[in-house]
Amino acid sequence: MKNSKIYEVYYDEVADFLELYFGEPSECIADEIEDGIFVRRDKKTNEVKSIEILAFKKRAQILSKVLNQINMKFPLKINI
Repeated sequence: MKNSKIYEVYYDEVADFLELYFGEPSECIADEIEDGIFVRRDKKTNEVKSIEILAFKKRAQILSKVLNQINMKFPLKINI
């Protein structure tokens, strides 16, 4: 599994929106891989740059599944 050296977590509690960033920012395209779950990939390299999950509190368990699906690791556990 790939490991980026830079991680950033953004959570909007009011909107219940989680975003995990991997690596340096770049120009990306987004794919909705499931309803309300987006994966952004670098336009040139196709490297995963972020995962975005809407309605995260009721779907927190899906994060591990998505990370495995895109072959990524995240070094922190996120608890709700």
